[in-house]
Amino acid sequence: MSNPINLVCPACGVTNRIPENRTGEHPKCGKCGSQLFNGHPATLTGANFAKHISRNDIPVLVDFWAPWCGPCRMMAPAFEQAAGQMEPKVRFAKLNTEDHQMIGGQLGIRSIPTMALFKGGKEIGRISGAMGAADIVRWVNSQL
Repeated sequence: MSNPINLVCPACGVTNRIPENRTGEHPKCGKCGSQLFNGHPATLTGANFAKHISRNDIPVLVDFWAPWCGPCRMMAPAFEQAAGQMEPKVRFAKLNTEDHQMIGGQLGIRSIPTMALFKGGKEIGRISGAMGAADIVRWVNSQL
């Protein structure tokens, strides 16, 4: 396997090793059979947040949001559209800060929506406020 990378399955959380040159070929999880990239953001929880951030070898963009937040709901379709455009280069994920307040507090999330970009388990960029899909893509590319 040439240049294998680790990808965490958004469905079951198992870490898969995939040849880097085959990430665009719709790889599936070796355990549950789900597609590793489906054009939709992964749902993060307190139980799987650290694994997705630290075990994915590709950057992970997390949208910190809450269901009561109007700008968050307004940005959701744009975030999903950007996910479809940027996968498999970047994993998109969402964390409901209402349900998982501890993670938001640990990371110092003070306003929502806030997007944070992680690479190698470390935060490399952060931006707050609702954005359109093109702006999300442009911002992520400027951080990589």
